[in-house]
Amino acid sequence: MNNRNYNKEMENIITNLGEKVPSLLLHSCCAPCSSACLEKLAPYFDVTVLYYNPNITNPEEYNKRLEEERRFIEQINNQMGFYSKCSDTAETDIDIVNNVNDTSGSSVIPFHPIKLIDGRYEPSEFFDIAKGLEKCPEGGERCFKCYELRLREAAIAALNGNYDYFTTTLTISPLKNASKLNEIGEALAAEYQIAFLPSDFKKKDGYKRSIALSNEYNLYRQNFCGCIYSQVNSQQV
Repeated sequence: MNNRNYNKEMENIITNLGEKVPSLLLHSCCAPCSSACLEKLAPYFDVTVLYYNPNITNPEEYNKRLEEERRFIEQINNQMGFYSKCSDTAETDIDIVNNVNDTSGSSVIPFHPIKLIDGRYEPSEFFDIAKGLEKCPEGGERCFKCYELRLREAAIAALNGNYDYFTTTLTISPLKNASKLNEIGEALAAEYQIAFLPSDFKKKDGYKRSIALSNEYNLYRQNFCGCIYSQVNSQQV
């Protein structure tokens, strides 16, 4: 049984970064999931978001999610930072040394400007890895293959772009297997010799925070990951 605390491991890495601001390639599945992840990461890393999701079957759905990602990033880049609306009693993340306060008393978290890479959209890549696994239940082997497909693209992009780290927003979802995602990420890190940032973004109410930020920024949320198989499953629930 895997008892690793990936969120704690990420926090330990951040605590020991030193004065250098490392570059991070963050694979993103959608704007709502990236929102809380960016809130955690952007104060410490020079983040570039990679939107690469060939698993999304419908081109209109794909483009809608991409445009929401673009809109969200543009909006927060035009602000001073994320305005934290977390409860005073909520468990906090790593202390941010340079926090300042606006006149309303809201906490303002300075962050480094975020960039966006619009990845390739070739649904055939997903259907190729899903062959023979069409009837697998959600969260099973087909999903693991999809994790690897998207994380491999992120690892290659991180290597080619000389990034210090790569990781994914996928661990923020309660429906995604964080242990498997980290296992795949670490295997690809060894293969491509590029550091993988461990994560379990849903920890410390990360998923709840993503919902709050989605409401605050009026982000489009969906009830399926994007592939035709998950869409059928969501309609049966």
